[in-house]
This record gives sequence, structure tokens and C-alpha cells, in this order.
Amino acid sequence: MTVSRAPRRALSAVAIVAAALALTACSSDSKGKSGGGGGTNFVTNTGGIATVAKGERQAAKTIAGETLDGKQLDVADLKGKVVVLNVWGSWCSPCRAEAPHFAKVSKEYKAKGVEFVGINTRENDGKDEAVNFEEDFGIEYPSLYDPAGKIILNGFPQGSLIPQAIPSTIVLDKDGKIAARSLMALDETKLKSMIDPLVAEK
Repeated sequence: MTVSRAPRRALSAVAIVAAALALTACSSDSKGKSGGGGGTNFVTNTGGIATVAKGERQAAKTIAGETLDGKQLDVADLKGKVVVLNVWGSWCSPCRAEAPHFAKVSKEYKAKGVEFVGINTRENDGKDEAVNFEEDFGIEYPSLYDPAGKIILNGFPQGSLIPQAIPSTIVLDKDGKIAARSLMALDETKLKSMIDPLVAEK
């Protein structure tokens, strides 16, 4: 009997991304210098936010799955809007520090055509702690449940700005392309500095 090696390769890839996120979990790196692979053309400012010029951005791949409340969500359906993706875990102290800012800005920017989507990862004991986290901080936007990092692995092409720490924040432009990334906890001012230029783009 021949055993297919494809599932084994897929599991290995998931293990690699999970290990990478584990190594950089709750990173407080303020430099944000990590790239997503070779050939990227992004600029990192002193605030630790990496950005990509409009003509050089790569499209996000499939970022879809079940949310913490059991619904199905596909980020591709949000094309035409600026989308803020936040990788977080309830166990992560910097995630807790930035959560009130994300809750506030997500509500403030809804009318500006900005959608927020969380990606909850490494929540290995089930959804309860993550759901409580969202309730505690008044987070009303959905979060994809991604305990093993599969959505993160499949959603961001190599050579782009990919999540490499927890928390990470990725902002997609209105065409669904990866435009900005932070690998640290954000306050309201820094979060808005990532979003505002994309809202203003024509």
C-alpha cells in the first residue's frame, strides 16, 4: 500500500509556521525589519511599519475559514475596502495592550470603508478564552479561528509582507493587495498611520 506524502508535507509546513510564530510570539520588536522573503520592495519607517508602493504590492491569497462565532468568512469578499488583519492570541500580553485601540479604531473607521478581521492563532484549548477576550475589550469585528496557523500559512505569498510575530497587523488595500505590516503592538496613532494613506488612495 502506497502512502501519499502530500499530507505529510502540508503538516510539516504548518508545523514550520507554527514554530516561527512561537519563536516570535508576543514580540515587542519596534524595528519591524523582518521581510517576507527575497525580492521584496518595501520601506520600513522608524515607527516599525513596513509599507509597499502601490505598483509593487502582491495580492493576498486565500484568507478564509470559520470565525470564533462559527460563521464562515472569506476576506476576498471584502475587496473594494481597506482591510486590517490582526494576528492575535488571548494569551499574548501585547495583544491585550493593543486591543482597546483596535476596538476603538475599527468602530471609528467603519464609515470610511475600512473592515477589520482578526486571525486568532495558537489558541489550542478551544475558543472560549478568545471569545472572552473579544467581549472584555469590546471587539465587534470577526476573527478567524486559526489555532495551527494554516490560514496564516496559506494566505500570504512568499516575498510579501507576511505575519512573523504575534501580534502582527497586515493592511490590504482596496484591491486586496498587501500594503503595510507591523510586527508589534500598535496604539491608536500608529494604527491610523497604516490605514489613512490607503483610505485616501484612488
